[in-house]
Amino acid sequence: MIDVAFLGTAVRPAGTAVVIDVLRATSTITLALASGYERVLVAGSIDEATALRTPQRTLAGEVGCARAPGFDLGNSPEETLEPRGAELVLATTNGAPAIVAAAAAADEVLVASLLNMAAVLAQLAGREDILLVCAGTDAKVSIEDVYLAGRLSAKLDGERSDAARIAEAVAAAYPNAVDALDASAGAVGLRREGLESDIAFCAQESIVDVVGRLSETVDGAALLTAAPAAAGSEPNRTPLIM
Repeated sequence: MIDVAFLGTAVRPAGTAVVIDVLRATSTITLALASGYERVLVAGSIDEATALRTPQRTLAGEVGCARAPGFDLGNSPEETLEPRGAELVLATTNGAPAIVAAAAAADEVLVASLLNMAAVLAQLAGREDILLVCAGTDAKVSIEDVYLAGRLSAKLDGERSDAARIAEAVAAAYPNAVDALDASAGAVGLRREGLESDIAFCAQESIVDVVGRLSETVDGAALLTAAPAAAGSEPNRTPLIM
């Protein structure tokens, strides 16, 4: 069964939970792992992330889209293109809590973005009991997350829930990804903070072949590493928008 949770707070037990926060947490995690960070520790709050700080760890996070005070990086994917170490600690308003919740409920947790959409589909091929988890924005359903959930659902084989079919209908309503992202409430906050370039960046499709997967929980944080490449998948060489 392919199902969709429209908010991160609606996570249920599942064989595989795929967390989606297109703007921007899962896009940032994906690019960080693709750029050379070996591990991403996802904390449930800014305070929890701060407690994980060490000289060897880079802290990234946002509050209301803006960089969290005292953090090394914000939540823009492009900030991770040049790794500062082996580990990135990330805390965000919506995506991070959804990942932590999924870690407590599902047998396996993957993170998806438009940036690694093809690689995510390769990982999900042949699986059953898939829950696509939309992080949402400020406890409200967000268009961009539902859009990607619908794109993924439409490409997967298997029975679909009504929620999955609703997500597919939302995805079909937009001619391209950037239109869906532009229409979202998340885009409003990014424009307010002068971060509109993140919208175009996160709208790129299948430019990396890395899929973040939950490895373990460390001090209450979800530790994500790159999942082994799916059988038959080919590395993606599409250039990044800079």
